[in-house]
Amino acid sequence: MFRKCDSLTTAPELPAVKLATQCYAFMFSQCENLTTAPELPATDLAELCYADMFNLCKKLETAPALPATTLAPSCYDSMFQDCQKLKKMPGLNAKNLKKSCYQDMFLNCYNLETAGELPATELAEYCYAGMFTTCSKLQQAPALPARELKLGCYYQMFKNCSKLTE
Repeated sequence: MFRKCDSLTTAPELPAVKLATQCYAFMFSQCENLTTAPELPATDLAELCYADMFNLCKKLETAPALPATTLAPSCYDSMFQDCQKLKKMPGLNAKNLKKSCYQDMFLNCYNLETAGELPATELAEYCYAGMFTTCSKLQQAPALPARELKLGCYYQMFKNCSKLTE
């Protein structure tokens, strides 16, 4: 909808609480001057609903709260990929994950300093795969409370996190 709108600095309101498949996918992708994201009040997500939503929004400094408790496959896939000014991830509330739900969510967010809590105890295949890849300022990994793992659930989750000490 707004892909490559370089003059866009603030996003419009997005009040929907129940989403459909791919409804916001790539919506603000490559809006290089977007500094403010809208509130995202949805609690019931659909497959790929937020995929690549803010991909390459290089000036986005703050991620919106993500209150969803019901996830879907690939719902947050690459949502903030290449958001180079993003320093802190939003809180994530879901405890029961779906396949690839957080895959590559913060890929190449070079300035991400803080990884918030990851409270999920029910994992899915590739749920966290590549989530923090190349977050080179990240120093501490979040607690990973799950006791039963699934195929590829943590695959390359912290790849190239060169400052990770804990």
